[in-house]
Amino acid sequence: MLRTPLCETLGIDVPVIGAPFGPFEEVEVAAAVCEAGGLGSVGTGGPLPALREQWTRLRQLTDRPFAVNHTMRPFNEEAFQATIEERPAAISFHMSVPADLVARAHEAGILWVQQVQDVREAEQAVRAEADVIVAQGGEAGGHGGEVSTMVLVPQVVDVAGGVPVVAAGGIADGRGLAAALALGAQGVVLGTRLLASAEMNISEEWKQRIVASDGRDAVKVTQHDRVLPPFSRPGCHSVPRSLRTPFLDELEEHPERVDPALAGPQLMQAAREGRIHAYLPMAGQSAGLIRDVRPTAEIVRDVVDTAERILHGEVA
Repeated sequence: MLRTPLCETLGIDVPVIGAPFGPFEEVEVAAAVCEAGGLGSVGTGGPLPALREQWTRLRQLTDRPFAVNHTMRPFNEEAFQATIEERPAAISFHMSVPADLVARAHEAGILWVQQVQDVREAEQAVRAEADVIVAQGGEAGGHGGEVSTMVLVPQVVDVAGGVPVVAAGGIADGRGLAAALALGAQGVVLGTRLLASAEMNISEEWKQRIVASDGRDAVKVTQHDRVLPPFSRPGCHSVPRSLRTPFLDELEEHPERVDPALAGPQLMQAAREGRIHAYLPMAGQSAGLIRDVRPTAEIVRDVVDTAERILHGEVA
């Protein structure tokens, strides 16, 4: 079985991390990633009682390490403190590098997985003593930067020192894992590939749009500030990537026609009702590599097995 030093750091068996999603819950996907030997993740986009229920259910489904994700869009102090008290194996974070929060996690004995989108953030993550750095290329779905994974990963590896680096963005199969290891990373994050998994709690329509995409309609949402919640700290910069919809086309081509006071609450209500895919179905360019909806454990095993065969020269 393919292992790297990242596995020792996180207490996992294979160098694969499941991306956090939200505001919908992903307990079954996270548990399946954990049971397949990787690090599953859950987001914190819902109300605290629902989050506590998710954590309880996840612990019932697996006794393996998992991560709880937080962001600055927006940052929820109540949920963060509850996470500290829950003591998952790791807290993952993106949309800024909050050294104060890293320190709080470490005081509780919790590992910190910091996602970065450029070298400046990677340097901040090293200074903040992050335990793992995720170099997320601009190909990724959801919120991210502009530098491609192929360029960003070796840049981050060069400044990370002894901190394990994980590649994210544009990775959907074992070829991506093998390439990431060749660039100096110690593992990968699977995002869009897991959106199109059997266990993911999103609409079948969203999954089939990913399967049908060739990657070209996974576009950056440049007018996102008009409709999404504000960042909680100044200096945060991250642009989401989504599959095209009529709403997104209108937002990008005629932003003046989209009233933030109406569209923002509309989006949040759609997310709570499981209809966010009608507006902003987040997905990365790796959608062009995804041909089917499969069980999560099968996806993880295939990624690792294929990468191992490539590294041994068994497949082209």
